[in-house]
Amino acid sequence: MDRKMIVAGNWKLNGDRFLVQDFLTGFADTSFTKVSPILCLPSVYLATVQDANFALGAQNVSEHTSGAFTGESSVAMLKDVNAEYVIIGHSERRELYKESNQVIAKKLSAAIDAGLTPIFCVGESLETRESGAMFDFLTDQLLSAITEIGIAGIDKCIIAYEPIWAIGTGLTATPAQAQEVHSFIREFLAEYDTDIATNTTILYGGSVNAASAPELFAQQDIDGGLVGGASLKLKEFLEICQAAEQRG
Repeated sequence: MDRKMIVAGNWKLNGDRFLVQDFLTGFADTSFTKVSPILCLPSVYLATVQDANFALGAQNVSEHTSGAFTGESSVAMLKDVNAEYVIIGHSERRELYKESNQVIAKKLSAAIDAGLTPIFCVGESLETRESGAMFDFLTDQLLSAITEIGIAGIDKCIIAYEPIWAIGTGLTATPAQAQEVHSFIREFLAEYDTDIATNTTILYGGSVNAASAPELFAQQDIDGGLVGGASLKLKEFLEICQAAEQRG
């Protein structure tokens, strides 16, 4: 197994330049060896980060390379401000901005071609889970991506499982519930390539905090977290990173 633990913070539409500076200062004296911290900042702050002890990620990207697409950012633009990662397919992009599986797949392709590492999000609503269609729903999301980028493309992604019902609600899937889905994702990928399935990093993203992180990260197929609200709190985010470091 060659999977490094990753903790990715998603600030969403939050933060300011002062909070960015707090994180730069707070991380300056840290030295993680078994976990890779990533901060996915609002795009306007990406260029302000220099010499950070964390990697930079964006929260979204256009599938287009250039043109008349007001308000969008291209993969080249993200690379130009030193982003290494980009969140693609987050449930809020799917739900609020109606991004389809097909659009998300094209974004994955654009990011991979540019050398960015996608944090590819999949996940179900509470209604889908309770209807018994959860695994079919996840399969559709994964299959759409594989159809576009192939299993070799998945090898260049980080996958994040984010149950929609556990985002911003204060609810968290139990470690057993999260592990069940992570295991399913890995088994699905193994149908195409067992080595890629084994080595793909799969994060859990659903109201992860310092209290829930140790037990979640102890699960066999959970390789860290995609952290929302708790990533805005320096002390708590560092504690989550430390939990991943101890697991790693």
